Amino acid sequence: MVSTDYHIYNKAFADLTPAELYAIIRLRNEVFVVEQNCVFQDADSKDQQSRHLMIWDRDELAAYARLLPKGLAYPEMSIGRIVSAPAYRARGVGKLLVQRSIEACYELFGAGAIHIGAQLYLKKFYGEFGFDPAGEVYLEDGIEHVEMIKA
Repeated sequence: MVSTDYHIYNKAFADLTPAELYAIIRLRNEVFVVEQNCVFQDADSKDQQSRHLMIWDRDELAAYARLLPKGLAYPEMSIGRIVSAPAYRARGVGKLLVQRSIEACYELFGAGAIHIGAQLYLKKFYGEFGFDPAGEVYLEDGIEHVEMIKA
């Protein structure tokens, strides 16, 4: 069940507070590096040109996604670094995050396709939002992924 107490913020990199930026980095590292046991360079110089959608539950970052304009990661606009804090999984926050990220992309970047690089096990989840596979399965940091596009 999605809490009605969540606060959702969509900010440019320059508008993030130090505490927000720290929470984002901490959550991304907690899940993508530690939990998924992947050693990779998370700081890829795309954050500065992206928008940052955060879902907060009081002072806890429950979920986060990075919204990228066309041409930064793919020819299409894209959503990346989609992550829910472990304590918030199976509570609807992931669905809220993806839905709000899609809406924010259209508001920020206009009409058009949205491209994601999805972990393969989440293909059905993203399919619920209209994303369709757009290529073969590939390995990224030892995890199976598939590119998906919402036309």
